[in-house]
Formats: sequence, structure tokens, C-alpha cells
Amino acid sequence: MRMIWASLALVAAVMTGPAIGQSESRAPELDTVAEGLEYPWSLAFLPDGRMLVTEKPGRLRIVTPDGDLSTPVSGVPDVLWSGQGGLLDVALAPDFADNQEVYLTWSAGEPDDNTLYLGRGRFEGEALQDFEILFEAAPHRQSNVHYGGRISFLPGSITDHRADSHAPVPETLVLGIGDGFDFREQAQIPSSHLGSFVRLTLDGRPMPSPFEGAAPGVFSIGHRNPQAVLFDPVSGILYANEHGPRGGDEINVLIEGRNYGWPIVSEGTDYTGALVTPFEAYAGMAEPLHVWTPSIAPAGMALYRGNMFPEWEGDLLVAALIAGDADTPSGHVRRVDLQSGEVVGEAILFGELEARIRDVRVAPDGAVWLLTDEADGRLVRVSR
Repeated sequence: MRMIWASLALVAAVMTGPAIGQSESRAPELDTVAEGLEYPWSLAFLPDGRMLVTEKPGRLRIVTPDGDLSTPVSGVPDVLWSGQGGLLDVALAPDFADNQEVYLTWSAGEPDDNTLYLGRGRFEGEALQDFEILFEAAPHRQSNVHYGGRISFLPGSITDHRADSHAPVPETLVLGIGDGFDFREQAQIPSSHLGSFVRLTLDGRPMPSPFEGAAPGVFSIGHRNPQAVLFDPVSGILYANEHGPRGGDEINVLIEGRNYGWPIVSEGTDYTGALVTPFEAYAGMAEPLHVWTPSIAPAGMALYRGNMFPEWEGDLLVAALIAGDADTPSGHVRRVDLQSGEVVGEAILFGELEARIRDVRVAPDGAVWLLTDEADGRLVRVSR
């Protein structure tokens, strides 16, 4: 049976005050460090304390801990800034200290012929040098929504879970790709990248797929619009979230070769009010770890490991773009309380910002950083 956490059994656990199990220590402090970011989308921490922030129109900015914004970093690829597309994720290579490589995802092409790309360049001062495209999702689409675009790196100790192989594989990455909205049926077709996660080597070569006849690198299928993916090195679990239609937003545990159901399975309805599907579960399709109905439109997601907020240790922090219901602040962060890999409750945080939250990240010192999804976007530090 699916875990439907929008039920009355959970309502008592959703709070606008202190998080579940919070200690008596003082409440988090929210400080706006930088403003003037145009629809910022993603954040990465540089070793020297500065940050890289993407803006959807196609700019990569360097932000100092004091909030100073650089001029746009040069060497960034041209993007299609339209709808939900533009410059999306930014991530430092796992061995950034040695090679200075930065990964980006973005949409590019024409409004009626575009797709999602992954690339990398060498970060030197205020430029990306020798930038190269590593991956191009296929097929192209005629829409400017549901791109996905988040990436996560997997360590070399992760093994190939196909039945015929237990050999270690090189350090890899996974990339979430949306269904393009108008092409939802392709999420069930492994020969299409739409509605899938792909797994690639760090230089973009596709890993073998467990699906017969699959497009290069397809790792899992049946996704609608993935908005976050992260690997927890403590538990070894790969988490992702994705947007449902009207309801049915999901957190999933990603496992190679699984079908996550969309559009055959969903707890949401179409925007017209019609049923997308009569099935909330279906044989052979993975069930989500957690579901939100009404939708909160989950965006970036982090797993808290740090000393600043010990009461959040091991919990998911999920950026939310919308309220979910009339009694919830519009944009906020949803803290999802995990115990032994199961969701046991959730709490609403930072609704006082009164803004759509696009990304949430945990800094090396344990502070939490937020990006607001606005034309005059803010970078906010949460500390104690």
C-alpha cells in the first residue's frame, strides 16, 4: 500500500513552528546574504568559501560569503531561456581540488526543437575553460517545460546491480530528465531519454542499461519531472524527487532497472481535473517513499549532515515552490523526518521568507543555504 502522507494521520506532524524533535536551543536565524539574482536555480560551494550560483537566463555567478556578486563567469554555453528551461544545475567534480572541473546542465536549441544537455569546463578565476558537451538527451522536444536537470555523483564503491554482474564500476553520475510534459507516454519507453534517469561516467560515456533496447545510459524509467537527486554516503541510498500533476509529488529511492510508474501510476490528477490514470499502484512498478497531495512542487533537496542543527541529522530538506494547501506558507522548506529509511513525519520551515524556494544546500560548516525563485532572487543563509 502506498504511503499517503497527506492523510489526517500526518497532519498533526506538520508544523510551522520548531521542527519535529527539535531541542530547546535557539531558533534558526535567516540572513539574506545576496540579492539581485535573476531566477537562481542551483548552488555549489567552492573550497575557498565562495559559491557558484546559476541564473536561468544563462549566467553563472560567483558569490562571496559577504554577498558580493561577480560579473557573469565566461565560457558558459548558450541556453534556451524559456518556460522552465535555461541554465540549471551546477556541481563541482568529485576531484575538483585536482582538476577544477565544474559540471552544468542546461536547455538549448529552438523553442520547437530543444533538449537538455550536460557539460563541463575547467574553472579558472572567473571563466570556464575548455567547456565541452558530455551528454545530449534524445529525442529533442517541442516544449519548454519538464526538463529535470539535476545531477548527483556516485562513488566508485557503488556496484553494478544487474543480476549478471557484481563488479565495481568507475565513479559515475546520474542525471534526471523530464518527460517534456506533452510526451508523457515516452516515460515508459526505455529507448527514449524522456522521463528517465541516466547514468554516465564522469566524462559522459553512458553506463550499460538494464533495459533491453534502451537509449544510452538509461538507469530508471517512469519519471515525470525530476527536480532533485542526491546520494547519501552514510546509508548508500540514492534519493530523488519529482513533480506530480495536481498532486502526486513524490520522493523516490532510485534503484537501477526500476520503473517508477509515470504515467501509468500516479496519485495526482491532470490539470483539467481528469484522471491521468486509475492506478495508484501497479504490479512491477516501484512505489514512492513519500507522496504529497496537494502538491508542494518540490525543487532542490539536501540531506542534512552537520553539527549546527543536530536535530535534523539524517533528514531530507526539500525546497517547495508552492504552498500545498491553504494553511501552509507559500514557498518553504519541507523537512522530511527519516528513521531507518522510512518517513515518520515532516515539518514546514522558513515560510516567513514568503517566496518560492528553488534550492536548498548544506554547507561544510552545517549552515543551510536557500535560493529563492524570483526575478530579484535571494541567497539566504540559515544558521544558529
